[in-house]
Amino acid sequence: MKVAAIYTSTTPELIQMVDAYLQKHFEGEELTIMKYSDPGILKEAIESGYVTPGCARRLMDLYEKACADGAQILFNICSSVGDVAKLAKPLYEMTGVKFVRIDEDMAKAAVEAGPRIGVLATLPTTLEPTKRLIRECADRTGKKIEIIDALAEGAFGLDQEQFREKLIQTAEKIKDRIDVLVLAQGSMAYAEEAVSRALGVQVFSSIKYGTAAVKKAAESLGDLQ
Repeated sequence: MKVAAIYTSTTPELIQMVDAYLQKHFEGEELTIMKYSDPGILKEAIESGYVTPGCARRLMDLYEKACADGAQILFNICSSVGDVAKLAKPLYEMTGVKFVRIDEDMAKAAVEAGPRIGVLATLPTTLEPTKRLIRECADRTGKKIEIIDALAEGAFGLDQEQFREKLIQTAEKIKDRIDVLVLAQGSMAYAEEAVSRALGVQVFSSIKYGTAAVKKAAESLGDLQ
């Protein structure tokens, strides 16, 4: 099985966790993880405050390169470009290439877990796409939800200990108004347990849900060895 992991950030912790979870899900099976990245996409989105047409074009170039290299599953890692991924998914699946958004199943699980959903991010460009995804999941089930967001400004790029502490400090400001908390970026996943313990609420991060969805997509292709 050839899985293309598409990155717009090369955070070592993120890449290591994605690889580890994929290897765990495909243990004993043939798996090739193909990595594609263009950090300039996220940089441009952050500087512009939104995903520009240029960002979308460069992201599509990554998808196309992965498909040309034989990828059977496109695994979109970056939540900031979630709106592009939403549009790309049905198009690629029409061509027989499975497409998995890392945060989609996480959003579904959060909606099922509680009506007051906190969304925590370190980048403003990630907040709105994540909130839209959660609302879409709620609308599909007819569930009424409230979303309370929080931005951990300055956390992006900190070391792990400082990063966790910044997330906790930010999340504490909204903890009394939420039932569950969603970590909007895959790179935040390693802080999930620490944040959950500190806040006393259920915390959702995307890597474990996204990689499980990749395994389901592979099974649906019927090509597992």
